[in-house]
Parts: sequence; C-alpha cells; structure tokens
Amino acid sequence: MRRAAPPPGWPPNPKSEIQNPLGVLVMPSRPPNIFVFMSDQEQAQVVNPEHPCLTPVADKLAREGLLFRRCYTTSAHSCPARATYFTGFYPSVAKVYNNVCNAQKISGTYDPALTHFSQCLREADWNLGITGKWHCSDTEDPGERGWDEVYPTATKAAHMGVHWEQWTALAEKGFDFDTPRSPGEIVNPGYGRHLAYGVRPGGIEDTDDYKVVTRAIEAMERYAREDKPFLIHCGPTNPHDPYVVPQNYVDRYNLADVPLPPNYRDNLRDKPRLYQRQAQLWAQLSEDEVRDSVRHYWADCSLVDELRGMVYDAVDALGLRDNTVLIFTSDHGDYVGAHGLYCKGVPAFDEAMRLPLIVRWPEGIADPGREVDEFVTLADFHATFLELAGLDPLPTHGQSFAPFFRSGEVEGWPQEYYNQMGSVELWYTQRFVQTKYAKYVFNGFDFDELYDLDADPLEMVNRIDDPAYECLKNDMLKRLWKQARRTEDLIGIRYHTCALAPFGPVIGLAE
Repeated sequence: MRRAAPPPGWPPNPKSEIQNPLGVLVMPSRPPNIFVFMSDQEQAQVVNPEHPCLTPVADKLAREGLLFRRCYTTSAHSCPARATYFTGFYPSVAKVYNNVCNAQKISGTYDPALTHFSQCLREADWNLGITGKWHCSDTEDPGERGWDEVYPTATKAAHMGVHWEQWTALAEKGFDFDTPRSPGEIVNPGYGRHLAYGVRPGGIEDTDDYKVVTRAIEAMERYAREDKPFLIHCGPTNPHDPYVVPQNYVDRYNLADVPLPPNYRDNLRDKPRLYQRQAQLWAQLSEDEVRDSVRHYWADCSLVDELRGMVYDAVDALGLRDNTVLIFTSDHGDYVGAHGLYCKGVPAFDEAMRLPLIVRWPEGIADPGREVDEFVTLADFHATFLELAGLDPLPTHGQSFAPFFRSGEVEGWPQEYYNQMGSVELWYTQRFVQTKYAKYVFNGFDFDELYDLDADPLEMVNRIDDPAYECLKNDMLKRLWKQARRTEDLIGIRYHTCALAPFGPVIGLAE
C-alpha cells in the first residue's frame, strides 16, 4: 500500500499547530493507534446524554471527544453490516447479504477481490489484533486478511441455525406448548419457546464478552511495547437478544420508572403486512413485560458500558491516552418494543438502523465535547482508518469522517443516507433513502413507505399514498435510484414481476 502524499501538517512537527474554525488542533508526530469497540445490536439512542439508560462511560467519552448523532448501518443484519465495515462497500458489491453461517446464506463470504482496511494497515507494518465477532465469511478467518487472531468469534467454522435432522428429532420428542408461558417468554407453535429477556447467574466476569474485552486489552499491552502503531477490533456480542444479564445490572433500574417506547402503540395498519405479522409474535408480551424487556435491554447496555470502561481505563493506564483513537460503535440497533417490534431486519425504522458512534482522540480532536449531526455509515470506516494511517484511500462506497475531528462542518458531505436490505433468511428485498427531513422505503414484498421526519420523527404515519406528499415522494425515489446507481445496487431490474417501484431508473437518473 503506497503512502499518500501528506496533507498540510501531516505528518507534522510535534510542535506544529493547525488552525481551524473551532480552535487549535495539535497533530501527533506519528499515526495514532486505533481501538475499535463494536458492540452487537446496540441502539444509538441509549448512549445519548439525555437518554435514561445508564452509560456513564459513554457520557464521559462524549464529553472528551465527539458524539455522532447520525451514524447508520448499511444493512440491519450483522453479516452484511460487518462486511461493509471491513471492505468499505455496500452489500451489492461486498456480496454478503444475510447470515453466512447457515444454510439460507445467499453468499458465504465477501468478494475475495476486495481489499480490507486490515490488509492495507498490515502492509504498512501496523500491528492488528481482533477479538470477538468476525461474522462475515464462511471461507476465511480474519488471519487471512492480516489480523492477529487474538480471540475471534463467529468465525468460518460457526453454524447458526437448525438442521432438518434437528427439527425431526424435536418433532419426535414433542414440544410442550400447553404449559402457560413464563414472564418474558415467547411461545411460537411448532418453533419452540424462546426467552426475550431474563437473568443469568454470576457477574460480568462470567460473561464471554468479558473475555473478549480482556483479551483485547492484553493484546494492546503487548502491542504498546513495540515501536509501531496498532489497530485493535474488539467485538462483544452484547446487547444482542435475548437480553439476559446478571441481576445486579437489572437492579439499577426501577421497573416503575421505565416507560414504553414512545411509538409502541403503532397499530402498523398503514405499514407492510410483514411488519404486522412480526408484531403479532411479540403481542403476547403484556405492557409490563415490554417495559421489563426495555429494562433488561438497558441493563445489558449498562453492562456493555462497563466493558467500555475497561478499555478506557486500560488505554489511560498504559500511557496511550493522547495518541490513541478510541472508537465505540455497533453493527446495527434493535427495536426493543418500538412499533411493537423486536430484534432487527426488514422493518426500516430508525431504532434498528441508527448506531452509536463516539470517538475520543485527545491529540487529534479539536474542541472536544462537540456533537456531529451529519450522516456517517459503516461504509465510511475503511476510508477513515486509511486516512488516520496516512495511507492512500482506495475506491470504496464511503469516505473518511476524520475531517469532523477538526471541524464541525465538512464541505460537500453527503446529505442523505442509503440502506440496502438484500435479504434476511427469508430473502426479502428492501431499500431506503433518508435525508434529515424524510425517508422513502422501497419494499419489493409489499407497498412502499414515506415518512415526513420533520413532522413525524417516530415514523408513525406512512404518507406513501397521501397526494399532498407526491412531490416529496418523487424526489425521494429519484434520490434512491441515484444511490442505487452509486452503490452498483442490484434492484435495477426490468422484468415485469420485479419492476415494482412507482417509476424506474430511467426517470430516477434523469437530470
């Protein structure tokens, strides 16, 4: 990987200062270390300072760095989201569309011709360590893309699903569907009983995520003794459903103080039938159980925040504070009762799409404590890491968000966001484009959706058939087609059974 021609002030003289509208930024004398903490299925909302979920470490990090308010996944499913993060490309090019660890996979791995950011950094003589969730290939493990496999999980040997032999054995044994369901339990006839939330014995030290984080810290301690930069990717699996956490975290929240999600009572009558069918499963939870599920989810997020604190303390204890970029994010969110739904996937609502993103870098962030209200996606991380390393960018679908470290405004930054749901295990097709004021959702399986986010930020009223919104609908659909073209998407299909949008790309791409 050829190093880029240095921009003004990079690599700098240690005494040099770069002026910017927000103050003075002192640049480091070498590329910074990078520590990425990527949780699994964590809502962006829970780390916002005004949110009642208790995340004191995230609050402290936001005061010391940057809080990005509009970070989004490119697909609300772990495998395609993580493939985008590692490659910089949307699923249409990365070629990961759904879970790669079961028989329903469309593609078992990313396009092998794509260059991961880890390969670029390894070629530039960085140390690279990965712990926790990989989950983007059934043919390659992270070591084949330049990583030290410190403690990776969800690797190519993983299987997530049920074989027909298992279903047959369970059918012969028989399921108990007659016993009344326990609090927090979901009974799905013919599929089984599943716990939505609950309590597990022991403490944080007894969780596998504690080992994931501990091993990452141990790797950082080793790398800190060497005279070269490092990037560590640490991927715990919490707060992924089911929300089962030690009792002491649940006890931090009084159930009487936990409200229902503000859009919980959405009857979904103006939404696709698929959303309604999903909500029917969760409707067996009483309102008290929904509130208790929220309490357990928040408890899980408090546990994750404590894990973040372990990383925070270790970085400072090792004397790495000033020149280490701490990045805390997730792969996608979770509905947690919003619109009467749970988990993630096809419903295109904000709770499963928006990600937490907090960055701390004392030597590299001007005016810490700022909030950034521009769109950032998982496709932008690849370019960001290469810029921080002083390397030439590669062509990807993203761009570096590092300029926000220096300024609150970046000229020419995208004012819309695109999402590709190429499939879950039942192979649905959904796309949406979003601006700060509207969202248009194309559903290949049902009618489309249009939300006026200024008037309806909770996405309660679908305006797709409202004549008053015809101009907005047409504008947003044109934006969607332009984003489909930009990301080399797969939905520009001419055949009669597939050409289902109100108008096609010939109109959408016209100036």
